[in-house]
Amino acid sequence: MTMTEKKNILVFRPLPEDQLARLQAAHHVTEADPRKEPEAFAVALRTAHGLIGSSHTVDAALLDAAPQLQVISSVSVGVDNYPLAELHKRGIVLCHTPDVLTETVADTVFAILMATQRRVVELSNLVREGRWTRNIGEELFGTDVHGKTLGILGFGRIGQAVARRAALGFGMPVLYHSRRAVDLAAQAPELQGRATHTPLDDLLARADIVLAMLPLTDATRGMIDAAFFARMKPGASFINGGRGATVNEDALLHALDHGTLRAAGLDVFAKEPLPAESPLRTHPRVTPLPHIGSATHETRHAMAELATTNLLQVLAGEKPTAPYDTAAA
Repeated sequence: MTMTEKKNILVFRPLPEDQLARLQAAHHVTEADPRKEPEAFAVALRTAHGLIGSSHTVDAALLDAAPQLQVISSVSVGVDNYPLAELHKRGIVLCHTPDVLTETVADTVFAILMATQRRVVELSNLVREGRWTRNIGEELFGTDVHGKTLGILGFGRIGQAVARRAALGFGMPVLYHSRRAVDLAAQAPELQGRATHTPLDDLLARADIVLAMLPLTDATRGMIDAAFFARMKPGASFINGGRGATVNEDALLHALDHGTLRAAGLDVFAKEPLPAESPLRTHPRVTPLPHIGSATHETRHAMAELATTNLLQVLAGEKPTAPYDTAAA
């Protein structure tokens, strides 16, 4: 980073100590979590040149309260908490953290897929709760994963990483649906002949397991609805590792209870944390996890390190390592 005058940074979610120290060595830093310290956060916004954190909704009103803001560095890959068009209009740079979490999230997604098919959590609880008193019968059998057809909605970095695990590790034919076909020869040569770009209706009719890895946009919000589940292959399972609000949760429950959906594995929900009254929390054929996709020590530190680097680069007048193109919103 080139030498520059010290600016004001507002850290709105805790950072690892070594990354916080990097910021403090270069600039004036204020730590204020808007959930716990709303007044301190509001005061620091007035003079902030840079924001860094995650899991807080930024809107036009917040931007109005930060007239000196130059950059937001999100410790996340998703950007649905940010008003992209407003940021572009105001010339505020948005950065995020792709790549460093790809393999970890793919690990998590495949773990949910495995747990859902083999009823791992349900049967583990059988042992924990002292209900394993005899060999299990067919009513508790799971379903094979190897050789089954996997349909993936959204075929970016993480979707491709899951496809590698499925096709190369478990001999699973992979169908994927995205706005355009991926150039596998250039992006994922190992998936050539193993992953096929497929129309949505065809994918839903053929896949034994449907995995959603979709970003949250106006087009995807609620798109996984009753009609979607009705088009799925009878007895198929549904996994969501993308964004919770892409799914109509009432329709999902109806498909489990009154349709032919066999099971669901969910790492994301429309409202998080999942409300205690949600039927998804205790449904016998739902494997719910608390949004742990990137939640490992190594990956969360790598995300914080990249976000810190992005922020320092922008404030130094340099091009950040991982900018998000707000003009494309």
